[in-house]
Amino acid sequence: MSHIALYRAWRPQTFRDMVGQQHIIQTLQNAIREQRVSHAYLFNGPRGTGKTTTAKVFAKAVNCESGPAVEPCNECEACKGITAGSIMDVIEIDAASNRGIDEIRDIRDKVRYAPTDVRYKVYIIDEVHMLTAEAFNALLKTLEEPPGHVIFILATTEPHKLPATIISRCQRFDFRQVSFEEQTKRLKEICEEEGIEATEDALFYIARLSEGGMRDAISLLEQVSAFAAGRITLEAAVDVTGGMAADQFYELAEAIKNRNAAVMMPLVEGLMQAGKSADKCMENLIYYFRDLLVLKLAPGEGAVTERIVDPERFRDMADAYSSDRLFSMIDTLNKYQVELKHASQPQTMLEVALMKLCTMQEEASAGKSSAVNASSGTADGGGAGSSAAEVQKLRQQVEALERKLEQALKNGGVSVGASDSAGGGAAPKSAVRGPFGGGGGKMRPKVKLEPYLAAVSSGDTNHARMNWGEVLQRVKDEKVTLHAWLKDGELAAVADGNLLLAFKNDIHRETTEKPAHREIIERIAGEILGKSLQLVTVMLKDWQSAVDGSDKSVGEPLELVPEDAEESNKAREPEWVEEAVKMFGEDLVVVEDKS
Repeated sequence: MSHIALYRAWRPQTFRDMVGQQHIIQTLQNAIREQRVSHAYLFNGPRGTGKTTTAKVFAKAVNCESGPAVEPCNECEACKGITAGSIMDVIEIDAASNRGIDEIRDIRDKVRYAPTDVRYKVYIIDEVHMLTAEAFNALLKTLEEPPGHVIFILATTEPHKLPATIISRCQRFDFRQVSFEEQTKRLKEICEEEGIEATEDALFYIARLSEGGMRDAISLLEQVSAFAAGRITLEAAVDVTGGMAADQFYELAEAIKNRNAAVMMPLVEGLMQAGKSADKCMENLIYYFRDLLVLKLAPGEGAVTERIVDPERFRDMADAYSSDRLFSMIDTLNKYQVELKHASQPQTMLEVALMKLCTMQEEASAGKSSAVNASSGTADGGGAGSSAAEVQKLRQQVEALERKLEQALKNGGVSVGASDSAGGGAAPKSAVRGPFGGGGGKMRPKVKLEPYLAAVSSGDTNHARMNWGEVLQRVKDEKVTLHAWLKDGELAAVADGNLLLAFKNDIHRETTEKPAHREIIERIAGEILGKSLQLVTVMLKDWQSAVDGSDKSVGEPLELVPEDAEESNKAREPEWVEEAVKMFGEDLVVVEDKS
């Protein structure tokens, strides 16, 4: 039996056959029973959840010759005609291909005529969000003053695209995804009736893969059944749908746990040769590690068992990971999943993501080793006696430490002052104070917000706001990944040749500030706004605090501090600076690769 025949055979013909939408069915049946049928309904929800099917069953119920009835009899001429599609008074329209004003005008002209075969003339408009603005305006008049013999049923997967004037004139019903248990039960019924042998694991997998859509579940069942020649197994379902088998998940997780990148590469290559897509593998891995995390933090919860084939083996793998590491791995995979959508080499991006997971624990260990080596004085600055490998390792440790100190600086605090160099030379009389003294680290300059607060309503700011959409579009055309970060920033003000952006997320702010990204933004903004502008960024919470008057500036700018003020400044330094001085000393260490 083909999928079309299988789906039609199991398409609900009465309300009692519907799966997963009992709250909607009960409401509609009560309306029919009490003769309070509305003139317009809006059915919205995910695909394959029964919106159009419910509309047709409802049309049969209100037009049944023995009704209006809470359940259509499916025996009278009206019910049979609506099921077969031969009743001309029940019209189903696909708005995706009939979206213009002419089609809606045709409906408006015909609704005035009474039905010829049944009690109500029912218009079912599927994917109604695809109508044009002019078509919506034409439909609105009919919805405002409909004839008593007409019922409109609008179905859509995207109700947010409908005008509020249309939604307000309809009774709205939100269809939900069909639950995992209800889908599995219906699939078992279909297999029993059609003589298809299927394992429980295979049906669980198909139900989970359909993501709450009963129509998709039946489609997958028929597809797998055709492949498996009447006996559906989990392995067959995985092969047909392009998923990953439990053993492949386990091998990948084992390699990541052991931080074995050499084993990881052949595994990825094998997946690609088997026809698996990189984005699907990434998505499945996120689900897999999510389930490990849930099993670790909330054992016994039913939500996680839907994806588990071998519970004992799954539990052992969850015990092998710490919850912190699982959180970090899921965050990393999620970031790479976003990049994967725009990558020209998806397999390479997947390999990089998995190698990143393999080295995450090593990076943490490197940071700890850096602290130990620095406190014991073993860092020799990359002298002649150090090998190239040792110099590289030391450089990685210093970079890890710099990242930690940068994060501490963002949390507020005075920087460590510059001291004499390791060679004993005197430091300059005036030095910009940074995290390692004279230029040893990176610090974002603090921003004085008074000029920007005064320019919030200036002509330059208003001009920039009006054209900011065009700036974003130009940035997207040139580099779509930069646009994804930049759109998080809110244009705050333009003052003194500077363009101030306020960011909700610190990662988005840092990525936007990269020199290559900054050059693109400043160039495009200058071309569109007609003047040269430099990019300045702050956090949105600091900007809002300044606007509200509770804080007039994010902080003081970097100061030039005379050397003789060193002792007075040390008294004001925060605790983390004192700990850093105790750990590393006050000498500036310079790493040089002399190999």
